[in-house]
Amino acid sequence: MATQDTSNKPIFYALGANGGIAAAKFAAALYTGSGAMLAEAIHSLADCTNQLFLLRGLKEAKKPPDESHPMGYGRVVYFWAMMVALLLFFLGGAFSVMQGIEHLRDPEPLSNVHVALGVLGVSVALESFSLYGAMKEIRKTSGDKPFFRWFRETRQSELLVVAGEDIAALCGLSLAFIAVLLTVVTGNPIWDACGTIAVGVLLMVVAIFITHEVKGMITGESAAPEVHAAIKAHILARPEVDHVIHLITVQWGSQLMVAVQARMHAQPSDHALVEAINTVEETIQQRWPTVKWCFFEPDFEPGAD
Repeated sequence: MATQDTSNKPIFYALGANGGIAAAKFAAALYTGSGAMLAEAIHSLADCTNQLFLLRGLKEAKKPPDESHPMGYGRVVYFWAMMVALLLFFLGGAFSVMQGIEHLRDPEPLSNVHVALGVLGVSVALESFSLYGAMKEIRKTSGDKPFFRWFRETRQSELLVVAGEDIAALCGLSLAFIAVLLTVVTGNPIWDACGTIAVGVLLMVVAIFITHEVKGMITGESAAPEVHAAIKAHILARPEVDHVIHLITVQWGSQLMVAVQARMHAQPSDHALVEAINTVEETIQQRWPTVKWCFFEPDFEPGAD
């Protein structure tokens, strides 16, 4: 059974990889004068900041409930994930596009291109390592679900952001490599400027996709479809329950809130009815440990005898 709990390892993998990559890219950008390389360096720096944001969000999410937040701080991770998406869009994407437009207006020849190509190659290897760590965690919870379906249905904002960043980074590195290579082959620095713009547009598109998914989490999404369906099937299979009238599941960070309205089988007393409800709630929380809150309302359907 999959849960929403995830390891911080993918974030640390990404932070370590992007820190080294950013330093190498900035040095190569200054050494070669490549706008595409500078765009990639800014992207890696933004990614480092993003991982720090995610780690802060996960730390804040562990704060215990209090009077002002009786259900805890689990959903604060969605706020920090949204901050990451905005940073990726403006600092990574928009800056790169502006940098590319400036180089189009005033193109400059590249120098020591072999350095830029070498750094890009090493960066691909490090980003691949980071993406491997993220995909390893994804496979623990996604089962046989295709990646894009997982991306649309997952409630793990931090893992979604890391995977999205890594994919954008690998695609961006490929674009930058092609741009620098075309500049060398043709001798025309316009290709480098076009590569810078392409990297920026790519980052902005990825940021928009991440923002759209995180927006759903912030506004209050249910549990993943297969989890919601499994909980409903479990309740229906209980001998104490006659029919599920309504079921609400709400993802609360790494935890779940479940609210059930159901018609119960007749019980000999009020005390027996309460015990039956408690039994159903206990079985739900035993099977899904991430269900932190379970609210159960026995009721009759409108028009029922």
